[in-house]
Amino acid sequence: MARQRLYEQVLERLREYVATAGLRAGDKLPAERELAQRLGVSRASVKQAIVVLEVQGAVEARHGGGTYLVRDGLEVEPVDALVERRRRLPDVLEAREALETKLAELAAERRTGEDLDALEAALDHMREEIAAGGRGVEGDRRFHAAVTAAAHSALLAEFMRSIADQITESRTESLRQPGRPNRSLSQHQSIFDAISRGDPRRAAAAMRRHLRTVAKVRLLSWNPDDEPA
Repeated sequence: MARQRLYEQVLERLREYVATAGLRAGDKLPAERELAQRLGVSRASVKQAIVVLEVQGAVEARHGGGTYLVRDGLEVEPVDALVERRRRLPDVLEAREALETKLAELAAERRTGEDLDALEAALDHMREEIAAGGRGVEGDRRFHAAVTAAAHSALLAEFMRSIADQITESRTESLRQPGRPNRSLSQHQSIFDAISRGDPRRAAAAMRRHLRTVAKVRLLSWNPDDEPA
């Protein structure tokens, strides 16, 4: 069996602390120094554990303002699962850019009135989700599905279906980044505008910009083997 990383042990202690203290979404965690003292571990180990929680979207570190819980409790994903997702995510993002850039281009050439209605409905759904405090995951899914449908390419649609699970994973990873839901919604609007105008080149460029934003996730800058000094 692989040696358990020190910060993985700290993660479990943090989970127990949050449960015992009754902390909920929006509550601020104690400072790293205080947590280290309470948990009986080094401050460096606490710092690395907090980084893992950030990667998972369980906490949000505000510059100069401390660390806050994003949801009730700390149900921590196993680090090995994070490591595996980190390994496969670049390939998924590469495939998405190749496929969906072409789909946006074709959608601008082939979209029907019904296709445009579906795209607008997806934008509205994502907007409503975000306004209600969500991340817009379902609206995001509907929008990209509507772009695929508007391209009217059976084979490309089949390719998209074949990696649907991996796309869902990349979507969730992206939308958990701070500020990302509203940014994605704005980029979707730009894609829609280009498709609506029937401008294939602009639609492809807008989709490429969007997917390169999707690729900017905390997970990919995290090194799971960094041990605190």
